[in-house]
Amino acid sequence: MGSIPEQRETALRSPTVSRDSDRAVRLPGSPLAPAAARGFVRDVLTESAECCGGRLVDDAVILVNELVTNAVVHAGTAVELLLRLEDAAVVVEVSDHHPSRGVHPAEYGRGLHLVAALAESWGITYRSGLKTVWARIPVDADTAGIPAPAPAPRRSVRGGEPEWGSRGALSFLAEASELLAGQLDEDMIAALAGQLLVPRLADWCAVWLDPDGAVRGIGPRLSGVWHVCEAANEPLRAVLEKEPPAVDDAARGGPVPVSWPRTGTPGERHGAALACRLVVGGRQLGTLLLGRAGPFPEPPFPDEVTGLIEDFARRVGLAIGAARQYTRQATISRVLQRGLLPSQVAEIPGVDRALVYEPTGEGLAGGDFYDLFPGPGGRWCFALGDVQGSGPEAAVVTGLARPWLRLLAREGYQVAEVLDRLNQLLVDDATEAAEAAAHLVATAGGQDVPDSPQPRFLSLLYGELVPQPSGGVRCTLASAGHPLPLLLRPDGTVQAAAAPQMLLGVVGDTAYESEAFELAEGDTLLCVTDGVTERRSGERMFDDRDGLAAALADCAGLGAQDVAERIRQAVHDFADEPPGDDLALLVLQAR
Repeated sequence: MGSIPEQRETALRSPTVSRDSDRAVRLPGSPLAPAAARGFVRDVLTESAECCGGRLVDDAVILVNELVTNAVVHAGTAVELLLRLEDAAVVVEVSDHHPSRGVHPAEYGRGLHLVAALAESWGITYRSGLKTVWARIPVDADTAGIPAPAPAPRRSVRGGEPEWGSRGALSFLAEASELLAGQLDEDMIAALAGQLLVPRLADWCAVWLDPDGAVRGIGPRLSGVWHVCEAANEPLRAVLEKEPPAVDDAARGGPVPVSWPRTGTPGERHGAALACRLVVGGRQLGTLLLGRAGPFPEPPFPDEVTGLIEDFARRVGLAIGAARQYTRQATISRVLQRGLLPSQVAEIPGVDRALVYEPTGEGLAGGDFYDLFPGPGGRWCFALGDVQGSGPEAAVVTGLARPWLRLLAREGYQVAEVLDRLNQLLVDDATEAAEAAAHLVATAGGQDVPDSPQPRFLSLLYGELVPQPSGGVRCTLASAGHPLPLLLRPDGTVQAAAAPQMLLGVVGDTAYESEAFELAEGDTLLCVTDGVTERRSGERMFDDRDGLAAALADCAGLGAQDVAERIRQAVHDFADEPPGDDLALLVLQAR
């Protein structure tokens, strides 16, 4: 993950529109949208001469944060945010593109209660294909009849602490949500939690994490300890590690008082400590422990602070739960990935070969695969395939197709016969196997199970190489719904080396045909997946107007490895953004 400023910049990369007094921005349906919206509102209002009051800016930021959060997170849609400066008022409009979906208050949230107090009038407007929630905030908020937040109790700690009224609490929770969003490591989440709490809400903090799943014989582990005095971290850790805090499960819904851990260090002060269970969906993920050193002129944890800690712990628990789900999914995907690719690639006599394989997605097994292996009778077999779609179902089909290919080839079937039989196997068995595996993976990863079977089609380039006693290589290949292989001659001419045929897994009785030709010394065969040919830059694709053939022609005179690297670099350079699909290419060059 990038830094928070980088994330905001990415979320706000959509064009900003200015019309007289209107300023608008389009925000994607992303967890980063609320942070981007807050930054946009603050930037616009602070640079406007009419809006010099800090309270108005804070009010608008809170209002927009709630509306965008509910539209994006709960309605799941991209939004358009518009600010309009009118006489003595700022009008905020948040529009989404799913009018049939309601905008509801966030679970446990209090934000829309504040929206009602901040806005002089607000409502919902429907237009064709669009729903807009709008609110009007008077510029002179202090004279508009808006109740000021009740002052929060104060205590003296290191010169005093801020008031935790409605605005302060919402601002803190919004900041915490932004920092925790997208973190995929539970220990990083725990570290962020400690740094957010100390010294804002506590003098020290510790996070215990329970083992993931039903692991017997393993207790909770102390992920981290944070103290306002850094020298006190290790003594506090030593005391806490001896025994995890005992929190009654019946009280896990909120913070409960626990014994103060005495470290025995000279000059140690005592105080009050709270423990709050981290629970998501009934599953216990860990415990948040924090303390405030005394003496106290008043209760060490006022009600508004206790409520804030409870809300904060809920966000920490959600972030840890999401990180663990991602970790489980990534682990399953890595196991699947081991079956997609060969552990080693064969060396072919008289042929130089080079491979490039770059899967996309964070920890998700892809549908692209390759193979290069010895067959019977002095033949060498190669394959480059791509399963329709991605994720576990595609990975399972890939894991079936590659072993089937090897089995059929080693049984002595010719190229066209291999495709015929693999096609029939896919039609008969692959969809059922993929659906069963998808249900298993979805259940283990906490995802929704597919409602109905999804057909899985396979594009495949498969061929055989037979080195010739007189030099060169005899190549026989066939392409089933796959980008056609290209043959580069030493003089720079490029031609397609196969004819297009039907995808595998579509029609059971399809008869495939193969083509044979000679690879003379210096001839180069380039095989790619559609991650190369369909690489996009705006409306253009890399292979438009024979772009791949032109790039290959520029590789005349290069060795196999250099050809592979030049094509790979050309694909990456074609657009500013990283490739959005798996990229695989195989180069075979006769020597």
